[in-house]
Amino acid sequence: MPEVRDPSQGFIPVTQPHLPPLEEFQPYLEEIWQRKWVTNNGVFHQRLEAALCDYLGVEHLSLFSNGTLALITALQALKITGEVITTPFSFVATTHALHWNGIKPVFVDIDPVSLNLDTSRIEAAITPQTTAILPVHVYANPCDVERIDAIADTYGLRVVYDAAHAFGVRVRDRSVLEYGDMSVLSFHGTKVFNTFEGGAIVCRDEKTKRRIDNLKNFGFVDETTVMAPGINGKMNEVQAAFGLLQLEHMERVTIARGRIDARYREAFAGVRGLSMHEVPAHCSRNFAYFPVLVTPDFPINRDDLYLALRENDIAARRYFYPLISEFPTYRGLPSAMPQNLPVAMNISRQVLCLPIFPALDERDQQRIIDVVLSCAQRARAV
Repeated sequence: MPEVRDPSQGFIPVTQPHLPPLEEFQPYLEEIWQRKWVTNNGVFHQRLEAALCDYLGVEHLSLFSNGTLALITALQALKITGEVITTPFSFVATTHALHWNGIKPVFVDIDPVSLNLDTSRIEAAITPQTTAILPVHVYANPCDVERIDAIADTYGLRVVYDAAHAFGVRVRDRSVLEYGDMSVLSFHGTKVFNTFEGGAIVCRDEKTKRRIDNLKNFGFVDETTVMAPGINGKMNEVQAAFGLLQLEHMERVTIARGRIDARYREAFAGVRGLSMHEVPAHCSRNFAYFPVLVTPDFPINRDDLYLALRENDIAARRYFYPLISEFPTYRGLPSAMPQNLPVAMNISRQVLCLPIFPALDERDQQRIIDVVLSCAQRARAV
């Protein structure tokens, strides 16, 4: 989450939520107020589910109050137990969802190019206790979904994709959300599409969606029947209404992010020691993040560049650092040993995400670029 600072003072956060004009939101609020239906599968909730299915090209989607509860519930809905293979290079909520379900995470190293779970290492991590794979589409770069699904089919494993970054992303003209057994989205304020807080589960059939909907509403099937120990994960009407309004702006938001991405790439092309993350040509992009790797060829290390940006009121972020496997809750696991995760360890100490959000104007972006380039030039001169 970006630091809370006043942008008028020159501070540039790593991201900001896209907020449409307040006057556009007013009619939605008035309708909620007049209807006096503020939560529990209200009209806007139903409209947003339908609109997102249409926009994303999926059939079954269930809204949640946040992405973490959605991920916890997805694992519950599939009755996942035992061990789950996952990545250490993600936001910690990915593995916390396993922990809250009493599931043991098994960390596998990442691919040095995609930064996603290295599919060549998955099979070696499978044990008799393995029941599922939990990959993450890091920075909205799709995992090797065909290979992961093939491994899961061979070994009889479930696949739940953490698609928190991957809103609207497609693989060979097919929604990335269609792969695996379920995909989980986040609509947090820092995401490309947001509902302030929020999330969703995309599943394969109507029966599974009904189970998910019951679980997110305390397990209630009807007024007097509780089918399982559910949770309160429902999205309220204000969040849903804001999501409907956000959808109207998605094309403009994506174009704006794409322009920012292109300016960074032009400015840093050929800069020795700065490696920019690439997305394969067969995958669409939503420009959710702009990560760079500060390699040993750059005159200063990642942390020094991070500090230089911070000193200039630019909130670059070392995202993801440290690895999930380095946190106290998980570092005692055998799979969390640093020697098992050399690529992830190296990447986590090189990665730096630069600010990218629709309201970032050219002048402020140029200030970011100038700091990075001046660090390179000054250090080389010395």
